[in-house]
Amino acid sequence: MLTVGELRSAIDTGSIDTVLLVLVDMQGRLQGKRCAARYFLEEVLKHGAEACNYLLAVDVDMNTVDGYAMSSWERGYGDFELVPDLSTLRKLPWHPGSALVFADLRLSSGEPVAPSPRQVLQRQRERLAERGWRALAGTELEFIVYRDSYEDAWRADYRDLTPANLYNVDYSMLGTARVEPLLHAIRAGMAGAGLYVESAKGECNLGQHEIAFRYDEVQVTADNHALYKTGAKEIAAQQGCSLTFMAKIDEREGNSCHMHVSLRDGAGEPVMAGRYGDLSPAGEHFLAGQLAALREFTLLFAPNINSYKRFAPGSFAPTSVSWGVDNRTCALRLVGRGPSLRVENRLPGGDVNPYLGLAAVIAAGLHGIDHELPLEPAQTGNAYTSGAPTVPTTMREALTLWESSSLAKECFGEEVVEHYANMARVELAAFDAVVTDWERRRCFERL
Repeated sequence: MLTVGELRSAIDTGSIDTVLLVLVDMQGRLQGKRCAARYFLEEVLKHGAEACNYLLAVDVDMNTVDGYAMSSWERGYGDFELVPDLSTLRKLPWHPGSALVFADLRLSSGEPVAPSPRQVLQRQRERLAERGWRALAGTELEFIVYRDSYEDAWRADYRDLTPANLYNVDYSMLGTARVEPLLHAIRAGMAGAGLYVESAKGECNLGQHEIAFRYDEVQVTADNHALYKTGAKEIAAQQGCSLTFMAKIDEREGNSCHMHVSLRDGAGEPVMAGRYGDLSPAGEHFLAGQLAALREFTLLFAPNINSYKRFAPGSFAPTSVSWGVDNRTCALRLVGRGPSLRVENRLPGGDVNPYLGLAAVIAAGLHGIDHELPLEPAQTGNAYTSGAPTVPTTMREALTLWESSSLAKECFGEEVVEHYANMARVELAAFDAVVTDWERRRCFERL
C-alpha cells in the first residue's frame, strides 16, 4: 500500500509513472483510466476525473441497453465523477511502473451514485456504524486454469480447452505443483499489491484451484476481491494461460465464492459470539435474518444466468434455505468459535459482485437483528433432502422475488432495486434470443 507521499517519491525517482484510477461496475469488473502519474498528482488528486455514466448501464459486452434511469440516449450519456479513495492506493507489481487506486462515484450535484456497487456496500456499512459496529469479511474464490491463452480460447469458441490438471487435485500437493509457477506468480503479485495471502489449494474440477486471503474490514475485502479477479486473469495471460471464475463452465463442480462475515463492536469485541463461544442473541437474530432474506436477495448472490447452474443436489453448492454448524450441505454454515465465530454464505459463485453480495449479507443480518427474528433449529443431516424451502433455481425466479421484495426496497432503496432488476431483465432477454448448441444437437435431425 502507498501513501500520497510515497507515491510522490516513487514518481520523482521514476519507479512509478502510471496510476490506474478504477471503478467497479455492475459485473464486479474494474473499469477506468490509466493516468500519467504526474497528471494524477497534479490534477486528479485535487479534482477527480470523469467517466461516462454508461459504465453502470451496459451489459457484459459493453452494449448500451434500455431501461436504466441514470443513463440513456434520452439523458445524453453524461459523465459522473471519479473521486479517488486514497486509502486504497497501492503498487501493482504485475504491471511495472504502475500503481492503482479505487474511486467512488459522484453525480455533478455532489451526491453519491446510489447503484454503484461500492456505494451499495457503503450504505450498509453506514447502517452498521449507526449501531457502533463494523463487519469483517473474507471471500473464498475458486477458478479453473487452462493451458490455452484467452485469445486461443476465444478463437476456439471456448470448446475443447485444455485444463491445467487432468484429474481431481483437491488438496493434492502433486497436482497443484503442476500449476505452481502460475499460482506463485498470482500469490506474489497480490502480496505486493497489499493483500494478505494465506494459502493455495487444489479443488475438484479439472484445473480448479483456490487462493485464500485473510479476512479484513468488509469494504477492504470487497476491493481486494475485485482487484484479485482482474489481477489473476492478467497474470495468467502473461504466462500464456487463461482462467475463469464463471459459476459453472461444465457439468462438473462449479466455481464458488463462499462469503464469511462477522461483526465487531467499537471495542473490537465480537457481536455474534456469546459468552461460551456459541451464538449470542444478536448472532442468532443475524443468522435468522440471513434465512429470512436469502430467497429475496438471491439476485445479488447469483447475478447471471449461468449462476443458477451451480445449484444442484450433491454438488457442494446449496439448494435449500437452511443453516447448520459446520454443515456444507446448507446454504448457511456456522464456523469458528468465540472471536472467530462467523457465518459462511455458500450461495455465491465465482461470478458474484463482492460489494453486492456482502451488502446483501449485512442487510439481511440487520433485518434479523432489528426485528429480533427467532432462529430455527440447525440442520444436522443432509440439507439437500431435508424438505426445506429451496433457493431460486433460475434467474427469472430470482428476479421476480427481488422486484417484489419490500425488504429489498427498505434495505437498498427503490433506485438500487430497479437498477439491478433491469440488469437481470437485460441478461434474460439476451439469453432468450440465443439459439444454443444444445438445441441444435437435440433438434437438427431428430425433430
